[in-house]
Amino acid sequence: MIRTGNPLLLWFRQDLRLADNAALAAAQASGRPIIPIYIFDDNGKEGWAPGAASRWWLHHSLESLEQSLRTRGSRLILARGDPAETVLSLMRDTGAGAVYWNRRYEPAGAKLDAQIECALRKEGCEVQVFSSALLFEPDVIANKQGRPYQVFTPFWRHCLAQPIPREVRTKPGPLAMPKSWPDSVRREELRLLPPIRWDRGFYGAWAPGEAGAMRRLRGFLSRSIADYASARDSPAAETVSKLSPHLHFGEIGPRQVWAAVQRLSRHDGVFPPHRGAAKFLAELGWREFAYHLLHHFPHTPDAPLRSEYVRFPWAEDRGGEKLRAWQRGRTGYPLVDAGMRQLWATGWMHNRVRMVAASFLVKHLRLPWQQGAMWFWDTLVDADLANNTLGWQWSAGCGADAAPYFRIFAPVSQGENCDPQGTYVRTWIPELGQLPKTFIHRPWEAPPHVLVAAGVELGKTYPRPIVDHGVARKEALESFRRFQNSRLHREK
Repeated sequence: MIRTGNPLLLWFRQDLRLADNAALAAAQASGRPIIPIYIFDDNGKEGWAPGAASRWWLHHSLESLEQSLRTRGSRLILARGDPAETVLSLMRDTGAGAVYWNRRYEPAGAKLDAQIECALRKEGCEVQVFSSALLFEPDVIANKQGRPYQVFTPFWRHCLAQPIPREVRTKPGPLAMPKSWPDSVRREELRLLPPIRWDRGFYGAWAPGEAGAMRRLRGFLSRSIADYASARDSPAAETVSKLSPHLHFGEIGPRQVWAAVQRLSRHDGVFPPHRGAAKFLAELGWREFAYHLLHHFPHTPDAPLRSEYVRFPWAEDRGGEKLRAWQRGRTGYPLVDAGMRQLWATGWMHNRVRMVAASFLVKHLRLPWQQGAMWFWDTLVDADLANNTLGWQWSAGCGADAAPYFRIFAPVSQGENCDPQGTYVRTWIPELGQLPKTFIHRPWEAPPHVLVAAGVELGKTYPRPIVDHGVARKEALESFRRFQNSRLHREK
């Protein structure tokens, strides 16, 4: 028998906000006392455990959520351990008659949620699951054959033909409190912050939490969105939103972003949105597409969507020297190295540079995309299983809507196009700071006297290229040609 007069557990996961939170709105509407909880899974039952940079963000995001709840007369109960065991234990200890949460889409987490829901219902506990992370549930978007989309453009065209969900309004004011609170661990006991302070650069770059997300959105809309379509590929300029970590942790939801852009467009008298706004909203579409693919193809975080690529002949990297050079920003190609150093220092990398760096790993070095995906997972504050998987499989040419394997980003020309003055490179590779722009993306071509004047000694102060672009490109194309021929031979 379902208990109706007891408290309600409001289970936060990747929805660390109070506004536009469907589970919170429903909890308020129920009239029950609300016990907000967060369970840190230190047993890996939910699949991909957060990487080091994500753990840093989570620590501060939980702090922000706790402060927000305190202003509403409530508190956040923290627990660690097996999520299934912990939520059942909390339900029994508090006498909760219901557990509300917002849906997740990562394969292991979604499977675990279904098991937890079944266990709770067997105990006579009401369970309500809501949608707050996406504009569209992956199950409701399908092509004319009823199958999942694998190409972005028709997927997004189909989405735009649907009604865009509105923000869910939560009530202001105090939350109904229980008569007593269960025990909570301290945030420090979750051990989310690094013992070695490699995170110093994060503090100046980010403000985790719902308030920080809203400031980031307002700043982007007021300063950058008009030029977004034309300037978004410039890594040296502050023209992108940097909302990705806030969206991943659910400190802001896509419905809120969508509504804010639409309100701005109406205010400016440009509706439908102008090109910059439309391009930015399409980036929300790519996020939706990533989750659509992850939901329908749950094997893709580890294996290629296009199954024939399981046999792709990756190169050997004895001792892991090439991988380490890439990770440390020591490839000898300034745009790639600047991106990898920005990643290490701030937990984030500009999207155009991500594509160039990923292409370099899988095509110049011909190392498996999974190795790059794992490094990004550990070092990005916006590490998101859906987006990370889509991006790496796109770069490797083995996923949905992928760049074909023979499309190989040239790091020099990419640098000259998106960072023509070398501002981005100089920021993250100060040892090249005195090189003229003519050679900033190709220091190995600078005459000796130019290198001396700039204080650059190749092989000592800055590495020589670990591969030759022309040779690497030729070897990558030859490798792909042999792979295609062997695949066709097997299929005969």
